[in-house]
Amino acid sequence: MLLQGHKLGKYTIIETLGSGGFGTVYRALDTWINKDVALKVPHRQNLNFSELLREPRLLAALDHPNVVSITTAEKQENLFFIVMEYIKGETLENIIAKDGTLDATIALDYAYQICEAVEHAHQQGVIHRDLRPPNVLIADSGILKVADFGTSRFLEIAAQGTTLIGSPPYMAPEQFEGKTVFASDLYSLGVTMYQMLTGVLPYDTPTPSNLNKLMSGELVKPPGLHNPLVSKSLDELIMKAMSPSLSNRYQNATELLSDLRTLRTRSSRKRRTNQRTIKKTKKNSEVSDKSDNSTDRVKKLDSLDTPSARFCWQCNKPLHARAGECPFCGEIQ
Repeated sequence: MLLQGHKLGKYTIIETLGSGGFGTVYRALDTWINKDVALKVPHRQNLNFSELLREPRLLAALDHPNVVSITTAEKQENLFFIVMEYIKGETLENIIAKDGTLDATIALDYAYQICEAVEHAHQQGVIHRDLRPPNVLIADSGILKVADFGTSRFLEIAAQGTTLIGSPPYMAPEQFEGKTVFASDLYSLGVTMYQMLTGVLPYDTPTPSNLNKLMSGELVKPPGLHNPLVSKSLDELIMKAMSPSLSNRYQNATELLSDLRTLRTRSSRKRRTNQRTIKKTKKNSEVSDKSDNSTDRVKKLDSLDTPSARFCWQCNKPLHARAGECPFCGEIQ
């Protein structure tokens, strides 16, 4: 564990950002260019140098706006670390914890950006294998960045890995059998979308005794049952992404991205229509209020300028508005 103020070459540690099974990430200052960066220090420092370089080489193959980028890898004071861009913002996990359920339009936008990152990684032969809200960063600018692709495995020849890596609530059924394929990331994205729209996970962490229920899909209930505002189309998209059967699941990120794009466009259009309707209703209400106020003012002026007529109770002849005695018959009014 590196403490605040510790120096590694030109880098000065500012704070610890987080720690996982693969390493600890620090926020540091690059004193040469006066810029904040993120330093990832792997726990396993006893590996040979070529093994340590495997992750940064993997990350260097990924170049996408929605993927946390790597700057370089260095070794200082006999400590190996990876230098990455520092993202100022919050994790998706913190946003869900704070807001509970997210608006469908926002959730679709986040899911779309995550899927774009996953599509790019898959095209480079990289499976994330641990896709979940803590590994998704929302920058203050609104841009979403997926981190920790380093926990994945670079597929040079085969199209699937054989190492059991991941977080159980987000793992696809086949991952529990030690098999990880590209569609496994899409399952994890489906669980993440479910959580964004409902504020809860679709099921508790599976135990060995209920893995059969996970495999059969019995553990999953449609998100629309938790949140009635989830449309049928979105409900079906998430359930397809989370299908326990690989043949029924989205086959690739591009296919899922296409459906997300359609729903996102539809949701944005509906939102704009609702906003126009609200704006029009508000404007009509303001016009109506102005009209009512104008009418009230006219009535008030009329009542001041034109006093109501009065008549003598005795001779029934017209009287002045403020007359206290009838000028015709002399009766007191």
